[in-house]
Parts: sequence; C-alpha cells; structure tokens
Amino acid sequence: MNMLPASVVNELDTPFVLSQEQIAFFRDNGFIKIPSVLSKDALQAIDEVITAEVNRLNTQHLAMEDRDTYGKAFLQIMNIWRNSDLVKQIVFSKRMAKIATDLMGVEGVRIYHDQALYKEPGGGHTPWHADQYYWPLSSDKTVTAWIPLQETPLELGPLEFSAKSFEITEGRDKEIGDESQEYLDNILRNTGFQHVVEAFGLGEVSFHTGWLYHRAGPNTTNKMRKVMTMIYMDKDMKLKSPENKNQQADWDAWCPGATVGETIDTEMNPVIFQ
Repeated sequence: MNMLPASVVNELDTPFVLSQEQIAFFRDNGFIKIPSVLSKDALQAIDEVITAEVNRLNTQHLAMEDRDTYGKAFLQIMNIWRNSDLVKQIVFSKRMAKIATDLMGVEGVRIYHDQALYKEPGGGHTPWHADQYYWPLSSDKTVTAWIPLQETPLELGPLEFSAKSFEITEGRDKEIGDESQEYLDNILRNTGFQHVVEAFGLGEVSFHTGWLYHRAGPNTTNKMRKVMTMIYMDKDMKLKSPENKNQQADWDAWCPGATVGETIDTEMNPVIFQ
C-alpha cells in the first residue's frame, strides 16, 4: 500500500467522544474496552500496513519449541513509526490520542513508543506483568492502546485484565516471565481483584494504565493474532532515574537525549494531541 485511503485518514483524525461513564470506569478500574472505535475499512488498511512492516522487520526465526516463555508469547516489533510514513499516520492518529488524553484527564499526550504484538499460531501465554516496570517515567500518567486487527475470540489469546490492580505495589519489581506469572497469579487471586477475560469484537480497542496488571492466553488456533499498540504519556512527563536495567535500556532506546528531572521532549517523543 502506497497511501492510506482518504476515508481512513479522515477516520483516524476524527475525534471519538467518550461518555463520562466510560471515563469514570477507566479511572476506577485502570482499563476499559471500547467497542466500535475503528471501522472495518480502517482495520483492513491498518492490518495491511502493519503486517507488511512486521514481516519486513521481524528477526525472530527460532522454532517455537526453542524459545523461552517471552519469545513464545508473541512477535514484538517496536517503534515502527520510525520506519514507515504510513505507520506514522496510524500511530499519530488524533482519534486514538484524544481518547488517551481524555481517559487520563491530561492536557495532551506524547508518544512513548509503539509496538506490534503478533501472537503466532500455537503461541504461548503472555505472563502477568505491569508495563511501567520497564519505563523510566516520573508519574503514572501513562496509557496503552491495544488494537486487535481482527475479531479476537478467547482462542486467539486476547488481552486480560486484573481490574483495579494498579492499587497494589506488590510485584512491581517483576520482569515479565515465568516468575512474574507465578508470583502475580497468586497475589492477584488471593487479594480478590476481578480477572476480566473477554473476547474483543471487530473494531473494539482497549486502554490500560501502566501499572495495571494484565496478561493474555495462548493462541490455540491456526491463525495469527495481530495487534498494534501505542503507548502514550502525559505531554508534561519527566524522565526519572532508572531503577533497573530495563528502564535504562528504555531511556536509551525510546527517549535518547532526555534529561533526568526534565520533560521528555525529544524528536522520538513528540506531542501528538493537546
């Protein structure tokens, strides 16, 4: 595809109006699934563009049985917008960024980075984790948009949430993997947080905060589970001193040139809605 259809470009930049009930649900639970955010035509165009880039940029060629738990969970291609102007149009969608802005109640958002998460046929589960363990960010004003590019029944491994689990700090030092799965599964079950496991309809998009614990089941079908994500942060987000090696790696990769204690205003983190 050489260019996105005009109708899709228009849709990506047309505001999506949230209800006060939806905003309240997100702030109370730390996540929300919103139906009909994107049309079938928009998803088809996004699928074509993102899948072409995933196929082009993927470097994972190990057989499934030779990978660790993380490697079995998905193919992960990050910051694709830096490689493709078409992907940039998708990632910089004002429609999506305004939803993130409204959910967080901030004046605007920057992009932290994007990532495609393609769970292969036979791909394993994604362990319980909280994304912000990896991020050298000074506040919890972060949100990830999780955009399935197809209907996603339970057999494909949709995203699952532990509602309100951003309220606890146990496990925030856990890197995603077998240890985080075992530890957090026990903590979350015993503290009574609701485990939300639901299919995603076509065009349904979820948003979750950085400290919300979430996971996904395996893909037990013969089809690829295709998902695009965008991670947004408050436009006034400041860089904090890294607390682990992964936060240092994220600083180097996703906001190089940013200064600890100052707003993350780099060419890789532009304001995309305010």
